[in-house]
Amino acid sequence: MLDLPWIITFGPLGGADEWEPVVCGPYERAPALALAEVMVAEEALMAVVEPLLPAVSAEQIRGEIAAAQAAAEDEAAAQADSAELYGNFDDTFDEELVEGERDRAVQAAMPPSEAAIRAGFARIAARLPGLER
Repeated sequence: MLDLPWIITFGPLGGADEWEPVVCGPYERAPALALAEVMVAEEALMAVVEPLLPAVSAEQIRGEIAAAQAAAEDEAAAQADSAELYGNFDDTFDEELVEGERDRAVQAAMPPSEAAIRAGFARIAARLPGLER
């Protein structure tokens, strides 16, 4: 993974700021970490540095999503255990809004083929000096 290109996602640090996260990269790992560190030190930002994972199928993406969802469920369970000890201070949400979003769900399109995705990676690599393989 250390040889993969890395991206940095910058976002608001607190709940008071609301703006779309900014994704920068790709970089090598060391420069990505250094840039993130500099930006966080100079401004009140959140920075996430992560490898750019080249998923080549919808199944791979589904696996990554399932892993992220499982991690979120584990975190929620840990917070619930903590809430039993210290009280529950979860934010409330508008259930009508959630139901409205479900109603507007769009049917998923067919994902591109693995060959099409790999061809795209080759085109991207050709534009980025030093990443050709």
